[in-house]
Amino acid sequence: MLQPTRTKFRKAHKGRIHGNAARCNIMNYGSFGLKALQPDRVISKQIEAARVALTRHMKRQGRVWTRVFPNIPVSKKPTEVRMGKGKGSPEFWACRVKPGRILFEVDGVSEQIAKEALYKASAKLPIKTKFIRRFT
Repeated sequence: MLQPTRTKFRKAHKGRIHGNAARCNIMNYGSFGLKALQPDRVISKQIEAARVALTRHMKRQGRVWTRVFPNIPVSKKPTEVRMGKGKGSPEFWACRVKPGRILFEVDGVSEQIAKEALYKASAKLPIKTKFIRRFT
């Protein structure tokens, strides 16, 4: 699972995800990619599940770039605990994804295989996504 080695603060505010992606919205590495169409938090387990589905379908041919990293700690209180007594402990790591952000990039395989692999990866994510290709 992805998570930062160390952070400045142990807990973070929930925050809101406004607007479209201003960075990571252009393909830099691969020929084909997966672009987010909705704003949401993507958990490290979901990123890992999508990456595994992607590489398994591609049969470990070609190259995969993950363009998202979970750097936001999400805290949670235990079940059946009364209100008050402070914020819960960090449970998992998430990444705030804005619409237009490139999530994964793929290269070294045919368009058909890349499309199928990215479709399988998108099934593991909680947001709507779109298959894109680079025009050079």
